[in-house]
Amino acid sequence: MNEQGDDRVIRVSDLMGPEVHTIDGLATAAEAMATMKQLQISSLVVNRRDDNDELGVVTVSDLAREVITRDRAPDRVNVYEIMTKPALTVRSGMLARYAVRLLVRFGVSRALVVDDDGTPRGLVTLRDLVLGLTPE
Repeated sequence: MNEQGDDRVIRVSDLMGPEVHTIDGLATAAEAMATMKQLQISSLVVNRRDDNDELGVVTVSDLAREVITRDRAPDRVNVYEIMTKPALTVRSGMLARYAVRLLVRFGVSRALVVDDDGTPRGLVTLRDLVLGLTPE
């Protein structure tokens, strides 16, 4: 039995959202907002510039904090100015309970899910993880 008192093994890959929506760091905040609205999502993965670069994430919260509340023009702010980089990542094979601990420790609500090669495979939120670990 595991710490939750049952014998289920639940991995991040079982609970993640499988789609990765990306945007370029040179895109504007307005473009990011329009993409999020169109796709009905709250975050975008920011592409690497080259092989030595890391992935980033831009969220609705970033847009609210860095653009809206500061009265900045969304068409004059680039995504790279407001994104979180490097993005917090978890491996798809990680046990979900450890991913919860990681997100809580860093005070974030989502993580980018990557395979063993660092290729993005999806996003997982604290909500996905907690509800996915809830006993039936």
